[in-house]
Parts: sequence; structure tokens; C-alpha cells
Amino acid sequence: MEISRLLFHFVVVLLLLTSSTLINANVEGDALFSLRRVVQDPQKVLQSWDPTLVDPCTWFHVTCDTDNRVTRLDLGNAKLSGNLAPELGKLERLQYLELYMNELVGPIPEELGGLKSLVSLDLYHNNLTGSIPSSLSKLPNLKFLRLNGNRLSGRIPRELTQLGSLKIIDLSDNDLCGTIPTSGTFSKFSQESFSNNPRLEGPELMGFVRYEGGGNCK
Repeated sequence: MEISRLLFHFVVVLLLLTSSTLINANVEGDALFSLRRVVQDPQKVLQSWDPTLVDPCTWFHVTCDTDNRVTRLDLGNAKLSGNLAPELGKLERLQYLELYMNELVGPIPEELGGLKSLVSLDLYHNNLTGSIPSSLSKLPNLKFLRLNGNRLSGRIPRELTQLGSLKIIDLSDNDLCGTIPTSGTFSKFSQESFSNNPRLEGPELMGFVRYEGGGNCK
């Protein structure tokens, strides 16, 4: 009797764990497939992204951990065009989002600020427009932020200076305006990280230039 009870509990726990894994796989698969729906893919690099397969870990260019949670998306230089899908922000364990050197347009979704595990955000050399979302300041593990070579405009969000783990930032070759924050993490970055933004008027001078009012942002 005792063995039967233990076996019953074991089966229940196993079913719960399996159910949880399938739910996570479905959510993450849906999030990834949202990207496939909104981009053009002339080289068919996303051809293996089949929504009828429960587990997106079998898809090309997707890496998962031992729990079958998506940790890496490698789609650099894949000739993709179109918009970034806000649903990518649901990939809770994603560490590397590599979408550099494509032809992506439109804004950077604010929802990417929900990627709490993100270490590297590489969106450089696309045609992204709009402002840099301040929600990216909510990424505690972010070490590499490369948004250079786009058409981003507006001010550099001062909230980004709170990114304590940030080691490399490259916002060069955009259309950013105003002044460059110099507090927090930004105190260690050289001017090269912000070069070729014609409307940027240099570093913020603490006590002399108000961040909100300094620089040409009209």
C-alpha cells in the first residue's frame, strides 16, 4: 500500500513537471513564431520554425538550457527584414538576442525590458527607428548593448546609467540628440561609443548642463 501511494505521488509530480515544461515551451514557441510572422525571410533561415512542434528547442538558430527554455537566438546577418516582435519579451531566460546586420525597421519594443536574464542585446546595423526604450534599464544582467548603425533618435535614456553590469555600449552612427549621460556606469565609456550622432552635443556637464534641457532635440 505504501509503495502504491509513493508511486502515485511520483506520477503526479512527474505529470506536473511535464505539464509545466510543455506550457513554457508553448509560450516561448508562440513568442518566437511571432517574429517569424512579422519578418520577411528570403533565405528561409526560419524554415524549421514549425508552430505545430511543441518544443522550439528543435528549431534552427535557437539554443535552450536543460529545462528546454530558450536562452539564445542567433539570427545575425540573416537578411531578415520587417519589425521586431514585442512578444520576444516573453523569453524569460533568454541571454543572447543576436539580430545584428539585418534589415529590420521600426522601433525597439519596450517589452524587451522584460528579458531579465539578458546578457547581450545586439541589434546593430539595421534600420531601426524611434527612441531607445528606457525599459532596457530593467535588465540587471545586461553586459553588451550594441545598437550602432541604425536610425535611432531622441535622447539617450538616463535610466541606462543604472545598468551596473554593463561592460560595452555602442550607440554610434544613429541620430540621437541632447547630451551624453556621464553618471553611473556611463562614466567609464569613451566618446567613441556615441560617435557619429550629429545632434549629440557631447557629455553632460554635471552642475552646468541640465540633462533634460541640454542639447538640440528639436
